[in-house]
Amino acid sequence: MTRLKLIIGQWLAQTTRKLRNNFYIYLAVLLTMFVLIDAGIFHVGENMRQKAFDFMVRSRLIVPKPDKEIVIVDINEASLAAMAKDFGRYPWPRQVFGEFLENIEAQNPKAVVFDILFSDPDITNPDSDAYFNNAIAATNNTFFPFIRLPETQDKLSAVKPLMIPGVTETIPGQADQSATVAVILPQFAAAIHSGHLGFNNIYPDKDGIVREYGLYRDDYGWKMPSLPLKVGNMLGYSVPDTQSVLLNWRGKPFTYQYVTFSDVMLDMSSKIKKRPQNEFTGKIVIIGSTAPSLFDLKATSTAKIFPGVEILATAIDNVKHGDYLHVWRGALTYIFLSLLLIWLTTAAFYKQVDRDKLNRIFSGSQIGLLVLSYMIINVTSTYLDLSGPIIWAVGYFSVAKVYALANDIALQRWLAFGVKMNEGGSQVLIMPIIVESKEPLGDALLKKLKRKIELSCKMPNTVDVLKGSQSGIWGLFGDMAVVSWTYAEKLEEYAARAKQDADQLASQLTLILIDIGLPHNTKVRYTMHKGGLAGDKPLANQWRSLFAQSVIKLEHMGQDE
Repeated sequence: MTRLKLIIGQWLAQTTRKLRNNFYIYLAVLLTMFVLIDAGIFHVGENMRQKAFDFMVRSRLIVPKPDKEIVIVDINEASLAAMAKDFGRYPWPRQVFGEFLENIEAQNPKAVVFDILFSDPDITNPDSDAYFNNAIAATNNTFFPFIRLPETQDKLSAVKPLMIPGVTETIPGQADQSATVAVILPQFAAAIHSGHLGFNNIYPDKDGIVREYGLYRDDYGWKMPSLPLKVGNMLGYSVPDTQSVLLNWRGKPFTYQYVTFSDVMLDMSSKIKKRPQNEFTGKIVIIGSTAPSLFDLKATSTAKIFPGVEILATAIDNVKHGDYLHVWRGALTYIFLSLLLIWLTTAAFYKQVDRDKLNRIFSGSQIGLLVLSYMIINVTSTYLDLSGPIIWAVGYFSVAKVYALANDIALQRWLAFGVKMNEGGSQVLIMPIIVESKEPLGDALLKKLKRKIELSCKMPNTVDVLKGSQSGIWGLFGDMAVVSWTYAEKLEEYAARAKQDADQLASQLTLILIDIGLPHNTKVRYTMHKGGLAGDKPLANQWRSLFAQSVIKLEHMGQDE
């Protein structure tokens, strides 16, 4: 095991000596390729955006309030139970909705939006359908949904886009006039003729989470509107000219004002009214269901189970106020931010910025970017997406830091350039340096001193410092730096290069002290001591002996002076 460690240690040292700081460039180039491939093929960064977006939306401290003019009339489980004794199981006869619509319209709401698809006639009760149709025809502010079926079924359909009221050409003169679209329209003629139709398809992302709402579809050059778009246009809202919007959720489920369908219906048919007779005046009334048995529940950024009718309400709310969320989208933005963070981190490692300082700056900057993104989504309608780029930067930083630490360990153990396993011993040149000042140097100055010495040397070496403020016997050594070069015993060329490196360092010591902020009168003493390391003896004992000899030699030089 010991031999294996030695082999691995020497291989690592040789590898790090060859790569040196170029490793950081190679790593950055590799991650650059990964970012480009991901942006074009895998879209991992996009998935990171979605998860981070969900977390921030759920954790917002400042959540926009739901519009008080939007009221959801809920066909919930209580309504299903209460209405069953008179009208049977759901779906109820259409006369129920006809009577409900007539009574609602008497209160002059802004709009009545059905989140219910009336796709088939009631063949057992045609008079009921006729009643509802007449009720619809008597209004001018009632909206109905239709369903856009998968495009794979378009060729089986006989419905052309122009046959759907409200569908227009996206670009005049460029639509496919022969195209057909597969849709399920409401079966009431009055609903069709009103032109107040829009699809209410909800399209989750690939992970099944609803984050966006489509305002229109561009099918074969035809602009097919959604229900929120039709409501917004009719009520004169400033509707964005975009196909979909990122929903700005108003909070968890049941945030909007809900009223129970059966309660309202019972009060309408009662002689003595208990509910306010202006309850729906000036309101946007959305009729839909939250009953689990009717299966109109979706997963959203804020909750795993979210009523579909409230998703529609949120979309209408966003359209009304224009506060749907904006986010930096597109591959170019993702690539730019990712590469910017990667290469800034690369520059810091390549320039050998102080490790502790780099850790603080990097950690602080990444946390700061996340906090910035979180603050912006709390106080504005913008989501600053930095999750993907930050993950890439953290990945780079983690690998680079491991390499730097491994490099340090390897060089500390195997800094002998030219030494091979089982091919003779090695020589060590030790240079103890004592800085004599009136006050012990602080940690910051000693760290700067070590860093300056490392940058001044050309050959592989180790630099260690001893603080004069340490307790016990180590405090007697004063503020000392110890530089050591290890090289192959039989190769005089390496010995000469190590001596040349040490002489160059010695000539720069005074300037180094001034550069780190010490006074000009600060004294510095040093010496050079050479010794051998035998490969068949414990290295720790030999290093301690060489260190002691070099310190004694330095002290004798001071006494001789």
